[in-house]
Amino acid sequence: MYRSIYSLVVIVLFFTSCNTKSTLPPIQPDIITEFTLNDTDDPAIWINPADASKSIVFGTDKETNGAIYAFDLNGKIIEDKTIRNMKRPNNVDVEYGFQLTDSTTTDIMVFTEREKQQIRMFSVPNMKPMDGGGVPVFSDEELLENKLPMGISLYKSPLDSTIYAIVGRKTGPGTGYLYQYTLQADSLGVKANLVRKFGKFSGRKEIEAIAVDDENGFIYYSDEGVCIRKYHAEPSKGDVEISCFGGEYFLEDIEGIAITTYPDGEGQIIVSNQQKGEFNIFSRKDNSFIKAVNLTTLETDGCEVVTVPLNSTFPNGLFVAMNDEKNFYFYDLRKIIE
Repeated sequence: MYRSIYSLVVIVLFFTSCNTKSTLPPIQPDIITEFTLNDTDDPAIWINPADASKSIVFGTDKETNGAIYAFDLNGKIIEDKTIRNMKRPNNVDVEYGFQLTDSTTTDIMVFTEREKQQIRMFSVPNMKPMDGGGVPVFSDEELLENKLPMGISLYKSPLDSTIYAIVGRKTGPGTGYLYQYTLQADSLGVKANLVRKFGKFSGRKEIEAIAVDDENGFIYYSDEGVCIRKYHAEPSKGDVEISCFGGEYFLEDIEGIAITTYPDGEGQIIVSNQQKGEFNIFSRKDNSFIKAVNLTTLETDGCEVVTVPLNSTFPNGLFVAMNDEKNFYFYDLRKIIE
């Protein structure tokens, strides 16, 4: 009898698993990167202003001996721009034109280092540390589990060019789940000053994926078991939630978020439907559902996108998705959004 019950459970689990797989036409990647050592998670894309074909894709490898890998557009690891021996780096983002002095700026890459309860900041493309070994976050929390940073996204204000880091964590309260910091340089290095705590959390799973629409001034983040939450990025505009949308289009976890930006507010919000093996695409203008696509990735956590031409392989922009086989998939953007 027990054997029969066991066999029935196996059959049910098998068919449940089969039914969660995407039935949409597969879209194959143009490039698959070289393998990382441990466990890939979140990508970021830096566009080289002098030569777009020499742009860099950064990708986290989250483990105690983790790294931020740097890839060229052929998916090859750029070893001299890869940052190794990080303590569980989780999510990563880039921003342009960080003010060092009155007359000097640099592009930056910032990522969370979970096991040290801090964020790290490096200049791009020379990959020099700017943070004196790390900047603590969630320092006012008493419980260790509420100090462990996961998601991060950067926002550059059009009002005064201030660059903010919006940081999420493994667990936290029902309100004030995200912390927003200004990033500022002085003679001693870079400091992060807390300017607000905001954002609802359902408590069902966790919040990891965060993305910012700089031009329109919105922050989006995945409350994984519920919806995509939307807030103003500018602290002066308040902490009231604008919307909580899209949850009905996901099988289980709502994961990585990437935003395509075009003139006049056109564009898409692309979000990983992790267990379904698909990506749901929403309108950037009104957040309505457009369609789903099957990009053949497994259990995608993080994704990123740029809309400018980079080279002959990516003439319409680049979409990058984490794949659960220690690598990342690169796609010409047109294959996804048209």
